[in-house]
Amino acid sequence: MTYLRVTADRLLDEYDAQSLVETLLERMLFERGITVGDAEQRAWSNSLPKLAADLRQGGLGDVEMLIEYKLPLTSRRADVVLAGMHPGTGAPSYVVVELKQWSSATAFEDDPNLVSVPHIGGPLLHPGAQVAGYCEYIGDFARVLRDHEDALAGIAYLHNVTEPGAVSDLRSYPITTTGRMFTGADTDAMLSFLRSRLAPGVRGGAAADALLNSPAAPSQQLLAVAAQEVRDRQVFHLLGEQRLAVDTVLHDVERARAANTKRVLVVTGGPGSGKSAIALAVLGDLARRGRTVLHATGSRSFTTTLRQVAGHRAPRVKSLFKYFNQFITAAPNEIDVLILDEAHRIRETSANRFTKAENRTGRPQVDELISAARVPLFLLDEHQIVRPGELGSPAQIRAYAASLGLETVHIRLDDQFRCGGSERYVEWVLDLVGLGGREPWVWRGDGDFDVRVAETPWDLERSLDEKRTQGYSARMTAGYCWTWSDPTPEKTLIPDVRIGDWARPWNSKSERRIGDAPPSQLWATEEGGFGQVGCVYTAQGFEYDYNGVILGPDLVWRDGRLVVRRDENKDPSLKSKKNLTDVRFDLLIRNTYKVLLTRGMAGTVLYSPDEETREALRRLVQPQ
Repeated sequence: MTYLRVTADRLLDEYDAQSLVETLLERMLFERGITVGDAEQRAWSNSLPKLAADLRQGGLGDVEMLIEYKLPLTSRRADVVLAGMHPGTGAPSYVVVELKQWSSATAFEDDPNLVSVPHIGGPLLHPGAQVAGYCEYIGDFARVLRDHEDALAGIAYLHNVTEPGAVSDLRSYPITTTGRMFTGADTDAMLSFLRSRLAPGVRGGAAADALLNSPAAPSQQLLAVAAQEVRDRQVFHLLGEQRLAVDTVLHDVERARAANTKRVLVVTGGPGSGKSAIALAVLGDLARRGRTVLHATGSRSFTTTLRQVAGHRAPRVKSLFKYFNQFITAAPNEIDVLILDEAHRIRETSANRFTKAENRTGRPQVDELISAARVPLFLLDEHQIVRPGELGSPAQIRAYAASLGLETVHIRLDDQFRCGGSERYVEWVLDLVGLGGREPWVWRGDGDFDVRVAETPWDLERSLDEKRTQGYSARMTAGYCWTWSDPTPEKTLIPDVRIGDWARPWNSKSERRIGDAPPSQLWATEEGGFGQVGCVYTAQGFEYDYNGVILGPDLVWRDGRLVVRRDENKDPSLKSKKNLTDVRFDLLIRNTYKVLLTRGMAGTVLYSPDEETREALRRLVQPQ
C-alpha cells in the first residue's frame, strides 16, 4: 500500500508544502494509527516537492509517485516508488527513491557501508545500501515482479548537497542499478538515469496499479537462498513425532496444491519437545522444494533471534521471519505454508494501542493467519499463555477452523528434549504450580536434571556463576513483581529487582546494547545477559543450560499449595486489563512460572524471598 499516490505534475499543481504534510499525516493516522515526528514532516515538505519539480523538469511529470510505500508484509516504508513504463521494453518499471536532507556526510570509521552525518552522528547505513535493501525486499516479495528481473531500480537522492566534495567519502560505495546515489550537484545525471528506466511522457497508472495490487509471497530466488542457509545447515536431528510432523506438513502441502483444498495443522508439545526444530525443518524443506513459505511468531525476542541465526550468512533469509500481526492485508491462500511458531501467543486481533477505534475491524487474528496460507501450521504449548488477549489453544483453533468448514489435524509431541530430557521434571513443575492436576510432590531427582533451592539471592547467583566458569550458559529470571525502570540519562540500567542487600537490573528494554547488556530481544542468547534478571517476555521460547528462577511475592506457598497474590504483580500488561478476572489472572501467573521453570537444559535453581515458600521448596526438593 501507499499513503499518497500522485503524479509529479499533480503534486506540484494541487499541493503546497503544508497541505502535502497534512494529507500524509491524516492518511497515516487514519489508516494505520501511525504518528509522525517533526523531522519526518520536515522531510516531506522539503524533499517531496523538490523531487517532483526535478521530475517535471526532466519530462517525467506523468510518472506516478507512490509516497510512503509500505513494503509487503512489513511495517517498513520506502520514501517514494516511481512507477512508469520502461522506455526500451514498454513493460512496467519502478524506481525506489530514498530522499535525504543531508548537506554533507562522511564515511564512518573508513567503512564504506556506514556513514556519519553532522548533527545526527553515526553509524548510519549508507543511503545506497539502504535503498538497495528496499529493492531487494520488494523484488523478493512483490509477485508482480517475479518474471521481470530488470523491472526494479533504486536511487538515493541527497538533494541538499550542492558541493560534490561534501559527500566524497560516500562515492566509494559500489554503484549498482538498485543502489545508486545522486546529489543536488548532479541532478542532470539523476534525470538521465531515471529516463533510462521510465519513459518520458508516458503515464504510470497501469504500472502503479500492478505493484499496489500485487500479492505478496517469497520469490523463488529467496527460497533457493533459504534452502541452502536453513535446510542444508539444519543442526536439529528430528525424532519420532517430530519427523512425523514434518512429513505430515509436507504431505498436506502437496495435497492442498494438487486438490486445491485447505487443511489446518496443529502441533502441540511442552517446552523442549522440538516445536521450533520442526518449524525450521519445514521451512528449509519447503524452500528446497520451491514452495512459498513464511515463518511467524508473536515474540520480538524470538523472531529477532531466528533472523540472526538463520540469516547469519545470508541476510535475505531474515525476511522470511515475520510477526503474527503482519498478515492483516494478506491475500487468501497466497502462501503455500505459514508456520506459526509459539502460536499460544496469538492475540484476539492484530490491532494495537496505536490503532484508532474507527479502524479496528474486529477481525480475529487467527482468521487472518488461517486465511493467508493453504496450509497454516500452528505450533504451540497452551500452558505458555501468559498475557491477557493470548488465545492460541488447540480447542480454539480447531473450533475456528471448523466454523470455516476446515479440517484440523492435531499432532502431539510427547518426547522431551529440554530439561535434560526429563519428562518427570516437567510433570513436577506442572504439579508444583498447580497446572498438572495433582498435589505437589517431592522431587527426588532422576539422574537427568539438577534441581536445588537457594537460601539467598546471592546463593542463587553464585551457584549459576560457578556453572558459567565451567563453560555452561546460565540466566536469572523472576516473576514480574518489581517495577521496571528506563535506563538513566547516562545509559545505565537501574537495579530494580531488590531483595535485601541484593539488587540487580531487569534486562535492558533497549534494542541496542547498553554497556555490557545485550539488546532486550537477544538477552537470552548473547554475551552479557547474565548480569540482569529476565522476565517471561524475554525468556519465553529460549533455553540455556542452567536456569535461576526467583518466585516473586505474586506466587507464594500457603496452606499446602502455591497461591497467586494479584496485588504483588507489577506487570503493566496485566494491570491495564480492568476486565481481567481473578480466575484468568491466576492462570496467567501459573503459566508464567511454568515457562520460567522450564528454560533450563541441565538444571534449575529456585529461590523465593518469602520464608514460608522457601521452606516449602526445601521440603519439595530433596534429590537423593
